[in-house]
Amino acid sequence: MSHNQFEQKSQAWSALFSEPMSDLVKRYTASVGFDQRLWQADIQGSLAHAEMLAAQGIVSATDYAAIQKGLAQITQEIESGVFEWKLDLEDVHLNIEARLTVLAGDAGKRLHTGRSRNDQVATDVRLWLRGEIDLITGLLVDLQKALLGLAEKNVEVILPGFTHLQVAQPVSFGHHMLAYVEMFARDAERMQDARQRVNRLPLGAAALAGTSYPLDRERVAVSLGMVNAQGAPQLCQNSLDAVSDRDFAIEFTAAAALGMVHISRLSEELILWMSQSFGFIDIADRFCTGSSIMPQKKNPDVPELARGKTGRVVGHLMGLITLMKGQPLAYNKDNQEDKEPLFDTVDTLKDTLRIFADMASGITVKPDAMEQAALKGYATATDLADYLVKKGLPFRDAHETVAHAVKTAMAKGVDLSSLPLAELQKFNPAITQDVYQVLTLRGSLEARQTLGGTAPAQVRQQIARHNKRLQT
Repeated sequence: MSHNQFEQKSQAWSALFSEPMSDLVKRYTASVGFDQRLWQADIQGSLAHAEMLAAQGIVSATDYAAIQKGLAQITQEIESGVFEWKLDLEDVHLNIEARLTVLAGDAGKRLHTGRSRNDQVATDVRLWLRGEIDLITGLLVDLQKALLGLAEKNVEVILPGFTHLQVAQPVSFGHHMLAYVEMFARDAERMQDARQRVNRLPLGAAALAGTSYPLDRERVAVSLGMVNAQGAPQLCQNSLDAVSDRDFAIEFTAAAALGMVHISRLSEELILWMSQSFGFIDIADRFCTGSSIMPQKKNPDVPELARGKTGRVVGHLMGLITLMKGQPLAYNKDNQEDKEPLFDTVDTLKDTLRIFADMASGITVKPDAMEQAALKGYATATDLADYLVKKGLPFRDAHETVAHAVKTAMAKGVDLSSLPLAELQKFNPAITQDVYQVLTLRGSLEARQTLGGTAPAQVRQQIARHNKRLQT
């Protein structure tokens, strides 16, 4: 059979219809323009399916060998860029099958025995996404390591900690960076947790009801690595659910969206800190741009764009949820719309993680500017309140007393630590000379020795814990 003859007959429903599909409908319904990226997963799944068919005696050893040889040639053709993708063949699956039939003849036609494009595409997307999750998890590790390196260099640097974007208490800059390490560590955990549910085999569900052929689904699952930690095969257990479920794509996109939210929060801080109003950091030139008319400008375009791309990924999550909400069982053509948002989510997240890991290593910290900002904000006021509590004053009374002290310091235009002892004793006679150890930024930092606190010793312990975790 010629390639053109196969194209005409590849639409299995063609004998039922009295007129061909219009060109407009072909373009509207085709997915080959974007699902080409599934080709490796498609071939991987087909090889596992063919091996099982041969082992079960459903196809001959000769046919299996011809299928293997044909798929190996198709792999080479796609990798070298000579493979011709045809819109008339709708999707990646029919394009590969058509070429295989040209190369392997009837053996190529037998490959589709016991499967449908419904369970085939579900398998392909799961295989592809599993590999992408592994890459993303590695990129999350790289970003955590970059932030750990930045934290380790700046454990002793004092940053004004904010609540409501108002100066609250002094913290170690390293401690602040570790907060993001925690976020991205959780993102990696979520990715690996989602991977368990991605890594289940739909193949063998056929169109929706299973198949009358004696398939060994467990064999295919093991062949494709769709197994649990103990090596047991992981299968979609209901044929209707197997072909119509896209929970795994939604769950991944939710994890990706939350990861981008964390990126966006970090971006917002980097943008603020780099502004002249803060002047806390500088981002390496290679991650910034200038202005077309203002020569003094250095714009933090990378974090700004990442902040914007977060909305794009969150939008994809909403799109996928909406895509599924009204679908009856089982497979519907709506599900073709799952791929573009899923693909773009993967691409956006991977690109963002790569560039942020690189950018983190190019951040220059400005300790003097940070310390001056902390001094302006009366960041040790809480320490004075704690000091009075230790002298026997109830906390609420101590809080009120310190508020009066801050008000006086503000009126004089000085920090609390600059008020004379006699002045401080007017607020409470229990205050003695040792109060000045409490009122320094360094003293405040060192005092927070609880687990997870900002004291440099605690920060170094956390850095060591994270380094050990990321080395295993």
